[in-house]
Amino acid sequence: MQIETIWIVLTAVLLLVELWAINRVRKAEGKSTNKLMWIVVIVFVPLIGVVAWALAGPKHTDHNPHSPQARQ
Repeated sequence: MQIETIWIVLTAVLLLVELWAINRVRKAEGKSTNKLMWIVVIVFVPLIGVVAWALAGPKHTDHNPHSPQARQ
């Protein structure tokens, strides 16, 4: 496998991860300004933006009616 092919594959994978992250940000609960800020960071600083969002960004909350928090 040539080095150019590896870079193309890595770029394609990063693009797919970015699109997934943008979709998750778009569907997350929260303020529109926070969502817009995360999308801008993910788009303009791709690798660092996705990592930062994964570590500190909006988290998905599971609304399970059988969870202990739902009974309180």
